[in-house]
Amino acid sequence: MADESKPSEVTYSQSGGLVALLARLNISVALTSYQSGLLYMLGRNPKGGLHLHQCGMPKPMGVKHEADGSLTLACGYQILRMENVLKPDQRVNQLFDRCYVPRTVHVTGSLDAHDVGLDGAGNPIFVNTRYNCLATVDPKHSFREIWRPSFITDLVQEDRCHLNGLAMNGNEPAYVTAVSRSNTIDGWRDRRSDGGVVIDVKKNVVVCEGLSMPHSPRLHNGKLWVLNSGTGELGTVEGVETGRGRFVPHTFLPGFTRGLAFAGNFAFVGLSRPRYKRFEGLDLDRRLKETDSEPWTGMQVIDLNSGRCAEWFRIDGSVAELYDVEVVPGAACPMTVNPTSSEIAQLITHA
Repeated sequence: MADESKPSEVTYSQSGGLVALLARLNISVALTSYQSGLLYMLGRNPKGGLHLHQCGMPKPMGVKHEADGSLTLACGYQILRMENVLKPDQRVNQLFDRCYVPRTVHVTGSLDAHDVGLDGAGNPIFVNTRYNCLATVDPKHSFREIWRPSFITDLVQEDRCHLNGLAMNGNEPAYVTAVSRSNTIDGWRDRRSDGGVVIDVKKNVVVCEGLSMPHSPRLHNGKLWVLNSGTGELGTVEGVETGRGRFVPHTFLPGFTRGLAFAGNFAFVGLSRPRYKRFEGLDLDRRLKETDSEPWTGMQVIDLNSGRCAEWFRIDGSVAELYDVEVVPGAACPMTVNPTSSEIAQLITHA
């Protein structure tokens, strides 16, 4: 295996129809990579080509587009609320039709926050992985716990079950994913192959089990979709309302699946190359060998009718891992601004 500790050139490629699909759906796509420290905005330029905007962020993780047009981002030790400061007819550099600027910054400390959303009052809800709970921001403290799995006995700074994914139903948290039900520090690492669970937040009961490192639960068209990352599968949880749901695979993808969003009848799925020292022994290895495939980093767009990959975007080189994928509706070519950059000091807008 190549030594990935050595820097290498990063190259990007895409399928021939990706730009046309983005245009037809009238969307762009946000992707986060905590490994590279970049928030990517994948859009299209006025000449009909693909445009990739990259913005440095400290460990960007969960990203969520909100109904009011804002973006919420978990990164490093902060939760950012980013607002588009452009009017519909305005452009930056005659190119960018959205310019997302951090306007509300919550300093939380390093909580290893994963997926994020907003409640009905506009407050962030995020997966506080280090403390095994769902949390929100607090004007005085790093966070305020709002929910934790029934099998976690204490609010303690120990990543016990590796709580990671959050499915919002409107402004309410509906389902979460965890790698295991472990109630001891780092216990999840011994349950990566089949200890994964989906939990109904309101009932606080496990509604699906036996998964392999599940991530990115999402509600779409009345179904609960989940990425079974350790097997490289996109699928649904059937029978979740009974409390004894069953994961039904829909599509196998060549990589560690993590990051999921939907537009129309398409699923946008993030892929990463596994860290073998930590993820070795997962069923994904076997599936890749059976299909004579190598894992790759990027995004595949899955047609939910056929289950096949309709389009794709690929990253090769030193960037091996993505975390989240989010659809940004109505944006052709968006950009974002780093909260500590010199650029933001000069970007002045007024109401």
